[in-house]
Amino acid sequence: MNKPTEDPGIAVRAMRPDDADRVLAIYQEGLDTGEASFETTAPTWAAFDAAKLERHRYVAADATPSGEVLGWIAAGSVSGRCCYSGVVEHSVYVSPRAQGRGVGAALLAALIASTEEEGIWTIQSGVFPENASSLRLHAKAGFRAVGVRERLGRLHGRWRDVVLLERRSPLVL
Repeated sequence: MNKPTEDPGIAVRAMRPDDADRVLAIYQEGLDTGEASFETTAPTWAAFDAAKLERHRYVAADATPSGEVLGWIAAGSVSGRCCYSGVVEHSVYVSPRAQGRGVGAALLAALIASTEEEGIWTIQSGVFPENASSLRLHAKAGFRAVGVRERLGRLHGRWRDVVLLERRSPLVL
């Protein structure tokens, strides 16, 4: 599934197992900033693969012959209860070398399209309030801040708040 992007040098496609090393490297780059997650180490591919819904994971790749993966997005179920079957939580990570090229926006567009096709009515995510670029990216894609979960957890000995974001589909009613 190729989606249009602001940068014609980017192609969004389904994530494949052979993307694992690059996906996990980009994940670790984000974790190393201390502004992306409470996690400090990227999971194994087996753990990542088990936690993410196969039909809602994409990479943005350089459209040159190198095809280098520049970023990724993936969603997982929030609950096994049937009443939450239309709610997913996502993560999106862009390599520092690719930021500012529209990679995150292209990935979010692909996820929104795939979830709406699947009947998903809510996509949610938690973002540290200090991660201004992620908050702007999500706002441009139609996410809204639902609230702030204060002192939700500790990272490197410091309490961190998390902004709960959600996007309700206007198509899935």
